[in-house]
Amino acid sequence: MSGYKELDIYRIAFDLSIKVHHISLKLPQFEIFEQGSQIRRSSKSIKDTISEGYGRRRYKAEYIRYLIYAQASCDETLNHLESLVVLYPAISEFSILIPEYIILSKKINNYILWVENNWNV
Repeated sequence: MSGYKELDIYRIAFDLSIKVHHISLKLPQFEIFEQGSQIRRSSKSIKDTISEGYGRRRYKAEYIRYLIYAQASCDETLNHLESLVVLYPAISEFSILIPEYIILSKKINNYILWVENNWNV
């Protein structure tokens, strides 16, 4: 592998962060800077943490720690999505993203397990 951009979890996280960014701008003006800002930051944090951790991949424990941070940001994003679905049911795109983030969460978890058992740089 030549870089973090080849990781499936990175590509998915990147694509989802772009979707979240655009959808969050449909929120009412006051929420764009409240919940909108929170969900944009947490969704972008997933891809950012994966890339930062990849830069530390030489140190297996450090790499795993960053992947766990990415998992936590994914969970945070799911939490924000669940709130936004209840608060703004008219913005149906939020509910469409929930299954995609659940899949990403599972993929990150599986990758963490793979790194724990197979990583030798």
